[in-house]
Amino acid sequence: MKIRLVKNGIFTMVDDITEALIPPDDGFYWIDADIDDLLELQPLFGIHDLAVEDCMTEEEQRPKLEVYESHYFIVINSIRFDDEEIFLRALNMFLGRHYLITVTKQKINELRAIKPILWEEEVSRPDRMLYHLVDLVVDNYFVVGDRIEARIEGLEEDILMHTKKSHLTEIIGLRSEILWLKKVLGPQRDVIGALNKKELKLFDVQLQKYFGDIHENAVKIYETFETYRDLMGNLREAYQSSVANRANEIMRVFTALTTIFMPLTFITGVYGMNFDYIPGMHDRAGSIVLLCIMAFLGLGMFYFFRKKDWL
Repeated sequence: MKIRLVKNGIFTMVDDITEALIPPDDGFYWIDADIDDLLELQPLFGIHDLAVEDCMTEEEQRPKLEVYESHYFIVINSIRFDDEEIFLRALNMFLGRHYLITVTKQKINELRAIKPILWEEEVSRPDRMLYHLVDLVVDNYFVVGDRIEARIEGLEEDILMHTKKSHLTEIIGLRSEILWLKKVLGPQRDVIGALNKKELKLFDVQLQKYFGDIHENAVKIYETFETYRDLMGNLREAYQSSVANRANEIMRVFTALTTIFMPLTFITGVYGMNFDYIPGMHDRAGSIVLLCIMAFLGLGMFYFFRKKDWL
């Protein structure tokens, strides 16, 4: 657990947690904690039991906003994409009048990226830090969205050029990830909308209006992933169409080859019969003439099929 006193974006480390219980003359306390630290923080800051239970649950956290008497409990999900799987990591935040407690189970990049922003903006209020933190989380969805879009375009190009069985597995996996993520984006959009419109006494009125811009971005993200879901459906149809076309191409080649060899098989069948007299059977040049005729028939039919664009 790290305790920082933030004044005008400048951090001062605090060793004693009890110092954070008293509002400072200027600035606020940012307590960056792990799940295990909640047991120590709960009695000191009066954190509600239900909020602690939500943080400690092993299940995936649903974005939410809970308003308690002395603090707000806000959950949003940070996103990460490693080109194979989408990961969501819950960012639990407890906002008080003079403190902001962030609780995470895993490392979240936005908590590191927020530090230079606080310094640049000379932040001295916990609600402003929360605003910038939510803004960072939402902006990162656009970055992940661009990478997913590039992945979809790459898959589409690969399917059109060289269709493989592994493509179907990738399509199904990525589509499932997008559908799962879309279910989370809806509640997260609503939470950010509540931060913009709901009457919240711990937020500065002027600052609260800025959450409207974040809410617009959250709506854009939701619509973007809705589009990605449709694109994945189109991509699956393109894969199936490509496989069907490839099968048709193979069958067309096999059919053409079978057709070319049919007269040749007929000729060899005739000359393989047990008759005493067959034209050219006893002629010294008969085999050569017969092979030339067979070659002429095969090449002639091949040329005819190519001219008709059947091969």
